[in-house]
Formats: sequence, structure tokens, C-alpha cells
Amino acid sequence: MDTIKVSANSRTSAVAGAIAGVVREHHRAVVQAIGAGAVNQAVKALVLATGYLQNDGIHVTCVPEFADVTIDDKVRTAIRLVIEPSADSDFSAVRLSTRVHPDRADLPQV
Repeated sequence: MDTIKVSANSRTSAVAGAIAGVVREHHRAVVQAIGAGAVNQAVKALVLATGYLQNDGIHVTCVPEFADVTIDDKVRTAIRLVIEPSADSDFSAVRLSTRVHPDRADLPQV
């Protein structure tokens, strides 16, 4: 699972969809943002994603963290949002993907 990286120019609806999709599939999403504008977009996307997931009976919690990130040989401090379903979440309404990743064709299909 990759980290969802958000910039100040990211579309909140696109980021929200990515968060919701990753939580549905992997039961955990990590969002990373550097700078006030990026953090603002990330938090707004989290609010939207929370609504998308609640429609499916999935309730999430978010734990914010600081993270040091090296960009162009400079260490920057990022905000990382770790999003996970709470214990009362119901994944029965979530439809699993039946697509097969080309590198994972050896795994059984759901």
C-alpha cells in the first residue's frame, strides 16, 4: 500500500475517493502532506472520505503524525494522517475488486 501524497493543488474529491478506496481495499490508508495548503486539502479530503465510507457502514479514526521526509537532499517535516476503520465498522456492504493485477495473477481470485 502506497502513501497518498497531497499537495496544495490536489482536488479534494479525488483525494477523498483515493482514501475511501484504499480503506475499503486495505483497511488502512496513509495520507501525507507538506505545507499548510497541502494539509488543508488533506483534511478536507478526509472529511469527504469519512462521509463516503459512512454510507457503506465504515467508520474511521485518524491519527495525525509528524514525519521527516527528504526532498532534494533537504529534510522537511510532513503531516501524516493514518486512517483506519474503527471496531464498529461493517465491511459486508463493500464489494471486493475482482480485477487481477498483472504481477499477482498467481493469487486466487475473490
